[in-house]
Amino acid sequence: MHIVIDTHTHSVASGHAYSTVDDLARAASQKGLYGFVLTDHGPALPGGTHPYHFSNLRILPDRISGVRFYRGIEANILDTKGSLDLEDKLLGRLDFVLAGLHEICFPPKNREEHTQALLAALESPFVDAISHPGNPSYPMDYEAVVEAAARYGKALEINNASFKIRKGSDENCLCIAKLCVQKGTLMVLGSDAHYHADLGRFEKALALVETAFAHVKGTSTPEELLINSSVERFTAFMERRKAERRQWASGLRGA
Repeated sequence: MHIVIDTHTHSVASGHAYSTVDDLARAASQKGLYGFVLTDHGPALPGGTHPYHFSNLRILPDRISGVRFYRGIEANILDTKGSLDLEDKLLGRLDFVLAGLHEICFPPKNREEHTQALLAALESPFVDAISHPGNPSYPMDYEAVVEAAARYGKALEINNASFKIRKGSDENCLCIAKLCVQKGTLMVLGSDAHYHADLGRFEKALALVETAFAHVKGTSTPEELLINSSVERFTAFMERRKAERRQWASGLRGA
């Protein structure tokens, strides 16, 4: 199986990543990807991007170095209410919104508060997926999170970089993946590349998801649950999410 779009990448704008947008696009092209999502960190992370960065992404073309370019963010979840560090107006202009817990923005607390933060973020009409939910710094009720993601039609990320930089993620990610297969919850694989050479690296994440699928279903072909396993699946996911946001906004205007 081939993952066609990398949904989690960072540029120099994140402050602690080391490649330009052009570097990332060339890497995506060289690796045969259809496209990539630029998900620079939200403004609350020290050294991260200014809100204007996300506003100005509209000046970039939809195709760079022959690959599809998607505008996104890895927003920081700030509290147990699921508050994010970018205003709704700007989130609504992006193609794909990841939201995740980071130690410097949400210091680890306890299982209940971690769970509540993710449940609240999943309820947001602007959040498309949760980044690295298997981070061992944040123990939580995985079953509740997986069920909420299924209920809202959101995706949970299996983050390829976690196996190296977040020691202890393996067991948590496998647990999450198995629950996703059991409950039909969508997943997405991301490289979390902070350097262009790592863009498109999904090997460990894909192997883990295939293991989970084989354990639960007896087969290792999980394409239907992976939103970035084909252009058609990713496009359908994004179109559905846009329609849901429009419906939500219409409800606000009619209230």
